[in-house]
Amino acid sequence: MTDIEIAKSIKLKTIDKISEDAGVNIKDIEQYGNYKAKINNQKVNPRAKIILVTAINPTSLGEGKTTMSIGIADGLKKIGKSVMLALREPSLGPVFGVKGGATGGGYSQVVPMEDINLHFTGDLHAITAANNLLSAAIDNHIFQGNLLRINPSKIIFKRCLDMNDRALRHVVCGLGGDMDGIPRQDSFTITAASEVMAILCLSDSLKDLKARLSNILIGYSFDEQPVYCKDLKMQDAMAILLKDALKPNLVQTLEGVPTLIHGGPFANIAHGCNSIIATKMAATYADYVITEAGFGADLGAEKFLDVKCRLAKIQPSAVVIVATVKALKLNGGCDAGNLNIENMPCLEKGIVNLGKHIENMQKVFKLPCVVAINKYSTDTEKEIEFIKNYVNKHGVKAIKVTSFSEGSKGAEKIAKEILSLADNFSGKLQFCYKLEDSIENKINLIVQKIYGGKGAKFTERAKKQLTKAEGLAKNLPVIIAKTQYSLSDNPKLLGRPEDFYITVNEIKLSLGAGFVVAVAGDINLMPGLNKNPAAQNMAVTDEGVISGLF
Repeated sequence: MTDIEIAKSIKLKTIDKISEDAGVNIKDIEQYGNYKAKINNQKVNPRAKIILVTAINPTSLGEGKTTMSIGIADGLKKIGKSVMLALREPSLGPVFGVKGGATGGGYSQVVPMEDINLHFTGDLHAITAANNLLSAAIDNHIFQGNLLRINPSKIIFKRCLDMNDRALRHVVCGLGGDMDGIPRQDSFTITAASEVMAILCLSDSLKDLKARLSNILIGYSFDEQPVYCKDLKMQDAMAILLKDALKPNLVQTLEGVPTLIHGGPFANIAHGCNSIIATKMAATYADYVITEAGFGADLGAEKFLDVKCRLAKIQPSAVVIVATVKALKLNGGCDAGNLNIENMPCLEKGIVNLGKHIENMQKVFKLPCVVAINKYSTDTEKEIEFIKNYVNKHGVKAIKVTSFSEGSKGAEKIAKEILSLADNFSGKLQFCYKLEDSIENKINLIVQKIYGGKGAKFTERAKKQLTKAEGLAKNLPVIIAKTQYSLSDNPKLLGRPEDFYITVNEIKLSLGAGFVVAVAGDINLMPGLNKNPAAQNMAVTDEGVISGLF
């Protein structure tokens, strides 16, 4: 059966029952139909052990982190543990593009999968609207006389849209005539990469949300002075659009594990983690929280640990590194069309990618980890055993997980290993860099420690931006936007590359969110659709029954 057929075949609990199971007072939920709700109570008292699920550098289809996260949560429930999931919301861009939805797969799904993958409770629409309200206010201010003397060529805040649309990467707005605004160059980012998305995910209250919105740097005046959202007095209006979106969304897995899905920044062009509010809320109601960081551990996990954990004052008690035989063979040079065929030489060559991610968790961040082998039907036992033996040499266990095909039964073994790691961990998370380091040094430390390269080179444009950023953004963490397919900024440099530099093309200041973005390599903040997008294979009957959504 397809994912959507499996999801439809399961009888779900109503959301009030899921709320009861989670220990959430029925008075604190706002129902959106029978199977989804928002939690209105933002009083949190985190007590749970947090388990972070991350991965090796993936193939273009991903390696199943969300499926694995759901399977592990179901596995913990099956062995009698109090557990909640805290995941990101899907973006419509990938849903209709090449990757598909982000609600897991097979018998490890969060449901209702159609609602979650599509409009859900409207959070991403609210973020898009709030973002574009500020953009409209910027252009209106210039049109109405420009008292702040905003330089139209120095506006850095961009419009956004929750869709893959390469035609919007570079646009000209304000054309048409005297009453249609001031012509200027502009561009769109995808909503998942917008600063407003990051702000929502990093705010811990409505008060904090307004403070962060007010500090958005929108651009510079003609005399090079910074101009902020608060100068346009738009923070409260934006917060009005976002006040309901700030509340985490409650749904369930196919096996009834309460799940909070909230916020959806990408990890290759943003910080890649669900909201602080949702993570802390899950940790308030359960003993164990499973949460995910996007793409490989060089992106999502590094940002979860260096950015989110600092701001939220939390730390994981164990890390799960998801690996697939296919991705490891691809990292070893195997042709993408032959990944289903046993290829030990490519596996032996590519497994060093997994080794680097294990070392990062152990040596840089000082966290215990386990490798979850997401088992595909084409994997051979010889390939699986090779991975296990390699990982054992690092003092780590590798466990085959079959939750996609078997649900919680296929994740019991890894659930028990995770319990052992988390319950016996008494250490303290170490960070990759100090906040008081210079921005340039922070970037270099990430490249050297996490990616395994020599450092970063900066274009002339980035050097000028770096000088300005050092004066405006001291003591802030750094987000590196780069390809997810390599430890470097070159998607073709697979495995475990060495002696490389990344090229930083741009330094972006997200002062509202509270971090600096270094854009490295050929990375677009607005993705495009592929030649045959998933949307072409979707259908809906006259009765409203959807097919082709996965």
